[in-house]
Amino acid sequence: MLEGNRVSRISVRGFAVASATAVTAVGAVTGVASGSTAQSPSDAEATAGDVTLLADIPAGQQAQVQTASLTQQADAQAIAADASAKKDAEESARKQAAEDAIAKQKAAEKAEQAAKDRKEAEAKASRSSTRDATTFSVQSSYTVAQIQAMARQMVPSGQFQCFSNIVDHESSWNYRAVNASSGAYGLFQALPGSKMSSVGSDWQTNPATQIKWGLNYMDSRYGSPCEAWSFWQANNWY
Repeated sequence: MLEGNRVSRISVRGFAVASATAVTAVGAVTGVASGSTAQSPSDAEATAGDVTLLADIPAGQQAQVQTASLTQQADAQAIAADASAKKDAEESARKQAAEDAIAKQKAAEKAEQAAKDRKEAEAKASRSSTRDATTFSVQSSYTVAQIQAMARQMVPSGQFQCFSNIVDHESSWNYRAVNASSGAYGLFQALPGSKMSSVGSDWQTNPATQIKWGLNYMDSRYGSPCEAWSFWQANNWY
């Protein structure tokens, strides 16, 4: 009965030790204390003696073992926290990059639409500011300055210089100019000149009618006077 009490006391002491070796020893003592009938009192005494040596680890060393264990756990938790934080940061960065890309795309589309609207508004304003050939009073003759003034009021401002360059090369603003060899006629050297009758029967004497025809021709064939001028520069005709 005395030996049994001793084993029980040692077992309790063993459970208080944080060392892995001490815990293993406590398991052994637990087996003895559970009443293994195969062991003699002398065997139990020997076991108890062994447990006493393992259980009696100095308190300072026990604290070191416990501290090391806690430190290891803290390190593991820190590593897990860092990995989780890194994953969250990467996911947040991906989401932000996607949102930024969408925002940039929308901004680009908005800017493109704004530019398109502005261009259409300018074209509309330009068209509304031009005059039709029929709004000019008919004269018996016209000076170059008068013809150019008429053209400025009929041709969009952004296209006038290109328009003027072509007329300069074709007729030097002479609305009665005739090509002796081909018969081409007027400001734009239309061939035959009679094709200008599509916009007015007074095509031979009215520069406004010729200007209207020339502008329609450039727009329909090349898209604009400036596109027509680009073609003229490359080919010396249009």
